[in-house]
Amino acid sequence: MGNAGARRLSFGVCCLVMLAGCAAPAPTATPVHTKVPATTAPAASTAAPAPSETEPSETTAVEPCLDDAAELSLDARIGQLIMVGVEGELDAAERRAITDHQVGSVVLLGAQDGGVKATADRVAAIAALNPEASLLAAVDQEGGKVQRLTGTGFARIPSAEKQAELSLEELETRARSWARALGKADIGLNLAPVADVVPASKQNSNAPIGKLDRGYGSDPAEVTARTQAVITGFADEGVAATVKHFPGLGEVTGNTDNASRVVDRVTKADSASLAPFKAAVEGEVGAVMVSSATYTRIDASHQAVFSAKVVGLLRQWGYRGVVISDDLGAAVSTRSVPASQRAVRFLAAGGDLVINADPGLTGAMVAGVKKRARADAGFEQQLTASAARVLTLKETVGRYDCG
Repeated sequence: MGNAGARRLSFGVCCLVMLAGCAAPAPTATPVHTKVPATTAPAASTAAPAPSETEPSETTAVEPCLDDAAELSLDARIGQLIMVGVEGELDAAERRAITDHQVGSVVLLGAQDGGVKATADRVAAIAALNPEASLLAAVDQEGGKVQRLTGTGFARIPSAEKQAELSLEELETRARSWARALGKADIGLNLAPVADVVPASKQNSNAPIGKLDRGYGSDPAEVTARTQAVITGFADEGVAATVKHFPGLGEVTGNTDNASRVVDRVTKADSASLAPFKAAVEGEVGAVMVSSATYTRIDASHQAVFSAKVVGLLRQWGYRGVVISDDLGAAVSTRSVPASQRAVRFLAAGGDLVINADPGLTGAMVAGVKKRARADAGFEQQLTASAARVLTLKETVGRYDCG
């Protein structure tokens, strides 16, 4: 991976946590592209974005990839904002989603036990379908009950609950080894660690985190320390981390994967439970995943993934990285929203990268975003800024060079 990108990814996190020095990452298999060739695209507008129905916060300046993003065709920009879920060998829907819509990212779903080499080969084959998109491959590799990749080269990762029993030094060391394996498998983004703070009294009733042993504890300071150790360990090896599920699923009962309405009536914009997310943002973590629960004390009118108030908190904290959605494809929590509007609403609220675990919905999502962009110059300008953030993330993990 490019040394400049690796230094930038590691620097913010290492400076914040003041832990061990950052090692140079191993090279990855996916080629680095100096540019994604553009067709014709309108120049980025200099006018302020028009307000959307979710009142998006002011777009943050992005560099150094903004010029690259502005040169892309509208189709290519939209493709950079979609992460399609793929499981096992590509089926027809997965292949069409990637090739027909210039999709720039995939997330590996399901249990895959082929080991490092088979995973690297698979990622390379997917990248070859659309080489100009500079594919970014991601995975949920938390540990415990949530570990997608196993087999030769992948260690069994303990649950976050067990990781919390390790010293911070040992946790960071192990995180480096887990990241090293992902790097060899050509995975640039891990959708971990979980930064949700689950109160001790809710461990047994909290379906998404507590019941699955996915949390680092009930003390925000401890969760902050653990998540920072993991983020730093991954950054040292050139793999970006994703803190999730902002602004936290610790106070809820239902799981957004299989419940239609999950509501948090406790968390506020200044709650102590947001500390792990704020520390990650200050350390320039690779991505922040926004949950699809509703937080009545922040924005009672919108699910978090569709809330400019929720996403706006991250930008108010100074975060310039990628805001990624929780699944907007297969998850039950967003089924009441038409597929054509899910990506539109997330991007309009200030999000950058849409996870879609149902590849068959990709066409509808892309069509909805394109229709809105053609009718709303301010929204199209937001797409350019988001594409720039995604390209910048790709640069930090060696999948792209902003030239």
